[in-house]
Amino acid sequence: MTTAPATDSQFEERYRAMSSRDARFDGQFITGVHSTGIYCRPSCPATTPKRANVSFYLTAAAAHEAGLRACKRCLPDAVPGSPQWNIRDDLSAHAMRLIADGVVERAGVPGLAARLGYTPRHLTRVLQGELGAGPLALARAHRAQTARMLLIGTSMPMVDVAFAAGFGSVRQFNDTIASVYELTPTEVRARASARSGASSVGPAPVSEGTSISLRLPARAPFDGAGVLAFLGTRALPGVESWDGVTYTRAVRLPSGSAVIALRVDDASPTPAIACDASLTSLADLMPLVSRVRRLVDLDADAEVIDAVLRADDALADSVTRVPGIRVPGSVDPQETVFRTLVGQQVSVASARTALSRLTAAIGEPAVDAHTGWTLFPTPAQIADRGAEVLRGPASRIATILDVAERLDAGSLRVDVGMSTEELTAELTAVPGIGPWTAGYLAMRVLGSPDVLLTSDVAIRSGAARLGLPGEARALRARGAVWAPWRSYAGMHLWRATA
Repeated sequence: MTTAPATDSQFEERYRAMSSRDARFDGQFITGVHSTGIYCRPSCPATTPKRANVSFYLTAAAAHEAGLRACKRCLPDAVPGSPQWNIRDDLSAHAMRLIADGVVERAGVPGLAARLGYTPRHLTRVLQGELGAGPLALARAHRAQTARMLLIGTSMPMVDVAFAAGFGSVRQFNDTIASVYELTPTEVRARASARSGASSVGPAPVSEGTSISLRLPARAPFDGAGVLAFLGTRALPGVESWDGVTYTRAVRLPSGSAVIALRVDDASPTPAIACDASLTSLADLMPLVSRVRRLVDLDADAEVIDAVLRADDALADSVTRVPGIRVPGSVDPQETVFRTLVGQQVSVASARTALSRLTAAIGEPAVDAHTGWTLFPTPAQIADRGAEVLRGPASRIATILDVAERLDAGSLRVDVGMSTEELTAELTAVPGIGPWTAGYLAMRVLGSPDVLLTSDVAIRSGAARLGLPGEARALRARGAVWAPWRSYAGMHLWRATA
């Protein structure tokens, strides 16, 4: 089965969206046109194909498997990613998150399957049935998309592009680009330059430890300033900085460290984040891009979310004032766990003070080109020395140290390959961790879209300001109409408090 599972009504809905060239559906599905042998984004300006010649796919990999190549006119890979991998909470969605993070390149299909708790054979069967392509094909498509982004957005040498996109060899890189785009890598870059009327932009790293500039598209509308301000308000000196426009931080990645600077790309005609990154290893570029996209929630289906929330009179004004609100994510799930544990039930300022003290005392200095930056402490470092630095109630300190030991030993797992149910069960099994912590981490780490933290004092305060119930049980009942976007409603309630 190579097409996305679709009923007749789903086919008709997608066909209407494609016929109207509705850009809101770009990235949510792909149109395969068998009469021409290409696949397109829904908004492609080409002549509408006949129904009999069309198949719809959920992934570019499925279109590749069906023998189709990417349209050179609409560039279907140059759109925000599908929001489905956050909305869906099944095996296919978990696998797609990990594939985007580069797990197949680092650990192969067996490693991916082990992370998900299944055999490689079962995982392949599920992905083939659900998405029309197995894990190797999905990873190959993701490498091709990363390579195209680098070819048109930077002047990196071809060898560096191949390595940074996760290819094992230059020959594999050349063959894949030719197969997917029916162009050589050089031709992909030349066509992009001709289209823009300028040469490719960005630094041209020729060795590791240098810099790269990328433009990461967002699904409109996009409250980029708001999500960066949320992160910047909580910035830890040495690890992060915030000047009101640019959010900068040090990041620990699979092959080394990086320092990233994020800002809203005001020069772009469509919503986007400008990302300047300095990496120890170019092999970390794919996971870095994936994590930045999740950190600032670039793929959220903002049109749909806003429509649901605006239908409630109590939220309508807030949605009008702040269209495209985002739920901030995480570039390091384990770091987010500790920041959450230290910061719960205290003010943002108090949490920053405590976390800054912890980081300054036991954080690991970044090296090489990142001198002057500090990496947030690992679980092992916190388990070893956290007791010397942490202040506050003894029970909270005990929980933090217990979590550090469990994460270090592998008996507690927190990563994007988990379901909300799995993450909640693992966290709440730890003494001292309750539903608020588990829910908050599901939002930040997994991007779970339907979590309403009704026990949160600030959430209830914001609700009261908007004329909503201020009591937890009543707010929970009232908020049922916001499903499945209660996480985004919660962001509006937090904003009302501020």
